[in-house]
Amino acid sequence: MYNSIIVGYDESLSSKAALKEASLRIKRLGGKLTLVHSVFFDQEEFAILPEQMEKRFEFGTRVCLDAKKDLHNEFGLNGSVDSLVCEGEPPEVLIEIAREKHADLIALGTYGRKGLKRLLMGSVTSQVILNSPCDVLVVKKPCSKCAGAYQSLLVPFDGSETSRKALVRACELSKIDNSEISVLYVIPRYEEMMDFFKTETITKSLFQEAEKITDQAKEIAGLQKVQIKAVVQEGHSGDKIVEIANTFKHDLIVMGTHGWRGMNKALLGSTAERIIANASCPILIVR
Repeated sequence: MYNSIIVGYDESLSSKAALKEASLRIKRLGGKLTLVHSVFFDQEEFAILPEQMEKRFEFGTRVCLDAKKDLHNEFGLNGSVDSLVCEGEPPEVLIEIAREKHADLIALGTYGRKGLKRLLMGSVTSQVILNSPCDVLVVKKPCSKCAGAYQSLLVPFDGSETSRKALVRACELSKIDNSEISVLYVIPRYEEMMDFFKTETITKSLFQEAEKITDQAKEIAGLQKVQIKAVVQEGHSGDKIVEIANTFKHDLIVMGTHGWRGMNKALLGSTAERIIANASCPILIVR
């Protein structure tokens, strides 16, 4: 399914984690892996320290070569791994290379933004998610039990087209990895937003609507010949997704973009921020 994977690599711990996730999958299932290291150097900086450009290219070349050697020694990957060192902003470089190579997946770490408090303010992660031509795998930290497969998938589902795409992708992964799928629908707490008292009738209506939406998910999975478990919770969507993923030890969250493309990054929404900032497992964003 992911035959061409681009990995944003800068030797940080999170980029090493993304590389390991991608490499293990390539080892299991085959495909091509491309390490991409971007060198950004603005004109003002170049005028002051022109020699730094060459040094940064040398650094990028070295860390990519070292990573390729490690992949060969640890995973036996050699001919299936390539690397590129390019000038430009990291998100722009990753997106351009992904388009040129018709990549199926971009894997990247969170580039060391502590707590990701500035996720929606123009970080590499958010820009790649917003503009990627393919799926994006966000990895925060190395996992001690990586095997190139995901055994327990959590899919936030609200019946939207993007959540439907995410569920179909999760079903495809499930068939390959023999993984279990839990679909989570979160009932919003409307009384917090609209300042009304939620009656028993309103509560019943909300849960009936939740059942209809989870039935849609079961129907989609049924067409894919995959069984799923439906979970309904009430609260803030981002918080509940993280809580369920962490409590039940899901090893991958699979979610749609919910119309983020073309949307101002500042308006991306707190749900994405909370999930990527606080989930303990990788997040797969489905295009």
